[in-house]
Amino acid sequence: MRISYDAKNRVAIGNFSRGGKNWTKVEANDHDFGAEYITPFGLFLPEFKETSLYFTESKVTADFIVDVVIDYWTANKERFSHIHTLVLNSDNGPECHSRRTQFIKRICDFAIANDILVKLVYYPPYHSKYNPVERVWGGLEQHWNGDILDCRETVLNFAKTFIWAGKKATVKLCEGVYENGKKLSDKAMKLHEKAIDRLDATIGKWFVTINPRKAKKVLYYD
Repeated sequence: MRISYDAKNRVAIGNFSRGGKNWTKVEANDHDFGAEYITPFGLFLPEFKETSLYFTESKVTADFIVDVVIDYWTANKERFSHIHTLVLNSDNGPECHSRRTQFIKRICDFAIANDILVKLVYYPPYHSKYNPVERVWGGLEQHWNGDILDCRETVLNFAKTFIWAGKKATVKLCEGVYENGKKLSDKAMKLHEKAIDRLDATIGKWFVTINPRKAKKVLYYD
């Protein structure tokens, strides 16, 4: 099963004009210097045309990304009990690329815990626009375009009425606090490199396979 995921640019919370048009007269501040933001993170399943939106007021870190994948899979694993392979499509962002040690550690743990084969398939620089979830962000922006996103609840309520590809998105607020900077030691990452399979030496950073049984053997029994 293929899951396309990515974060949208963070959204400023406040009485700010973001462009767009509205049928009713709405007054907004003439600047957008605010301190509150919320970031949408989306999972899109092309085969089923289903969208899940996760919102955070914290940082989109490697731990946040894997926590979202875990949350989604936990909620849907009975429905997808026949699935033996997950293909995760994303751009080569700094928190989820295949050399990001904390991300690789967490996604290996996820594969092992759920006994599922995980394939990380990345879009190279300047090609992330082909990632299906990127089109979702354009639809969401049109959905609330011209409206004032003055508080967190307003953002979430707009998201709950968002329809993409004929289906209403599911929406969840993630209230955990995430900080950048977590990483494995060189020794630990070398061990994780043994646990994963890269396509080849040339483009292996774009195509990574995590076999849960191999990873478990290497990481816990090697």
